[in-house]
Amino acid sequence: MAIITLTTDLGLHDYYVGALKGTILSQMPEVTIVDISHSVPAFDIRHAAYVLRHSYQNFPKETVHILGVNAEISANQNHLAIYCDGHYFIGTDNGIFSLLFEKVPDKIYDLTNIRQETDLLIFPLKNIFVKAACHLARGGTPEVLGMQQNGFRKVDTVNPVFTNNTLHGTVMYVDSYGNAVVNISKKLFTDSVKGRSFTIEFAGEEISEISQRYNESAGGNILALFNSAGYLEIAQVQDSISKLYSLTVGSPVVIRVIEPE
Repeated sequence: MAIITLTTDLGLHDYYVGALKGTILSQMPEVTIVDISHSVPAFDIRHAAYVLRHSYQNFPKETVHILGVNAEISANQNHLAIYCDGHYFIGTDNGIFSLLFEKVPDKIYDLTNIRQETDLLIFPLKNIFVKAACHLARGGTPEVLGMQQNGFRKVDTVNPVFTNNTLHGTVMYVDSYGNAVVNISKKLFTDSVKGRSFTIEFAGEEISEISQRYNESAGGNILALFNSAGYLEIAQVQDSISKLYSLTVGSPVVIRVIEPE
């Protein structure tokens, strides 16, 4: 079964998603199209990478994933097809792939051959990405798409730092419920805290325990837990923690380890 997924910042207000899906089905009527998200904030490659990074591994191998965020080419942005973890990814070389993968992909190809077949560059998702995606979904070889290359553009990332019994992190994602996801993994937390008492500090508030589920506390209370992707998440039961405490991407979150007496 051939599958093509879509992760874009197109929204659902305009005709763009409909045109995109129609073009896919016109070229490959038997394909299954899966919408991962069309609600990525405009041009926000970090948001898109987080969403797809924690989605794609749930799909069968050989699934083709279209990434349609900041998709137009420019002097330093090209279109790429990448094979990694048994999946294909099609998108723009705008830094998003450096946020998506933790390792070097198996193969990277540009889409120069596909791009030369059209003069319509204003909607590359429809006029370039779809043709490449359908080719790969049919089992076609990526060599047909363009030249193989060694790497892709990288963007700076803010990594958590542990020093003087303090783990410094930042909010890296805010979900649709207003929950703030912090760039601290469960493994990093465990390795740093080592079973000792701690406080999680943000926006003048403190949390001193990790919950196992959202409904452990009464409505309105704040809590911290590790989400299904394995990252620390700060939430407010049945409310938006990000709105109440003005937490946005980049907001600092500090975990202080309390040494035993």
